[in-house]
Amino acid sequence: LRHALLLVTGGPGTGKTTTIARLLVLLAAQADGEGRPAPRIALAAPTGRAAERMAGSLHAARARLADDGIDPALLERLPLTGTTLHRLLGPLPDSPRFRHHADNPLPFDLVVVDEASMIDLPLMAKLVDAVADGARLVLLGDPDQLPSVEAGDVLGGILRAAGDGEALAADDTDALRPLLGRGMPGPGPGPEAAADPVPGHSGDLFAPPAPAPEPVAAVAHPPAPGFPGARVHLQRGYRQHDSLQLAPLADAVRAGDTGRALALLRGGGLAGIDFHEGQPDPLAVHRERLLAHARALADADGPADALAIAGRLRLLTALRDGPAGALTLNARIEALLAEAGSGGGTRRDGRRHFHGQPLLVTENSYRHGLFNGDIGVCLADGSGALTAWFPGHAADADGGPAPPRPFHPAALPAHESAFAMTVHKAQGSEFDEVWLQLPAGDSRVLSRELVYTGLTRAKRRLHLAATADVLRAALARHVSRVSGLDWRLGAGARD
Repeated sequence: LRHALLLVTGGPGTGKTTTIARLLVLLAAQADGEGRPAPRIALAAPTGRAAERMAGSLHAARARLADDGIDPALLERLPLTGTTLHRLLGPLPDSPRFRHHADNPLPFDLVVVDEASMIDLPLMAKLVDAVADGARLVLLGDPDQLPSVEAGDVLGGILRAAGDGEALAADDTDALRPLLGRGMPGPGPGPEAAADPVPGHSGDLFAPPAPAPEPVAAVAHPPAPGFPGARVHLQRGYRQHDSLQLAPLADAVRAGDTGRALALLRGGGLAGIDFHEGQPDPLAVHRERLLAHARALADADGPADALAIAGRLRLLTALRDGPAGALTLNARIEALLAEAGSGGGTRRDGRRHFHGQPLLVTENSYRHGLFNGDIGVCLADGSGALTAWFPGHAADADGGPAPPRPFHPAALPAHESAFAMTVHKAQGSEFDEVWLQLPAGDSRVLSRELVYTGLTRAKRRLHLAATADVLRAALARHVSRVSGLDWRLGAGARD
């Protein structure tokens, strides 16, 4: 609350959005106490899907805060719609520049950006340039996920300069307790259920830390001198379903501990995780199980049901091209569906689209309100005419499920089939069941960040298909980019 820059980091489901919801309530209460207007707040993310998920999480967090007895008047001031970073900054036709910049800053007192690990260096520079003097910037992200596809490991560089953070002073906790309430909300519906900002805490946010089950590493270093921000790192995960015991595996992958990861996978003791060792081609061994989901799309009871089914299972791969690439897997699934003749996979007159086909948008289209990473489903009506259906915007229904939006398939922006997709394209998305397929041989694309990102897309069940040698090679490879950003921010001065 006292800094121009706040970094909120943590793995999936650790409560980043819930923490931000409480921060926004504090800012609204602070403004009320000082007789000022409520702060103007913008929510954004690199992709449209991530922006919609963030807005939906804030809807759920607001409901839980209401149950905790937070003043409804304060909750009404929480923003409930999100947008992409490009749309926030205002793209100019045929120009690399944006409408908002240092000379025409964004008209907001606080800008909150989710999935910050996906932001490349040029876009982050434009964002920071457009934030008004005196305004605050809040970045949310998972530092262990894949960095942006384009140049720079921006979040990583900022975090290295930020240091490991510090515990709240006793006076600060006493001041915050009346506004935040004594206990954190327990796990509930929605993608972000609760937060535990201080390692070792449980129940009461401000209670003394419980004894740690393992030795806790000391703080490695403080923020760089003059660093203009603060960091909060969340450690306890809440998002995964009780049937998925993902945390021990995620920790081993994040640390690059292949021995521990293989022992966990081979031991079979992790609930909800299946290791298909030596079976790098799930379609060859588990064909019927995967095709059953594809057929269910064709048998869906309307667009809303089809979109819900689409989010239940996804085949993720490290590569886009090649025998184990997403393009090849999609083509194989379509051929198998057409061969079986049991719904889906059948194109008429050589058309590109067919009934029951999941679609992945691969470029932003502000005209359509569709963005890179959005997932839809193509469905035929009684006459055989095809319509592509995509999720509605959360704001369209005041926080409830918005009706799906129809588009003519031929009018869509660039897109492709989405029975299978790359891990990079899955960033910002989640699925009930994930089949993560690694290639039969090593590839420079493989890294511990890619494996971590892929497995943490799962909410209820994870299947990992890989050989031990490929998994070992992937976890031994750490994505490292040198941009000089952390040095410019002051981290280099410590070393």
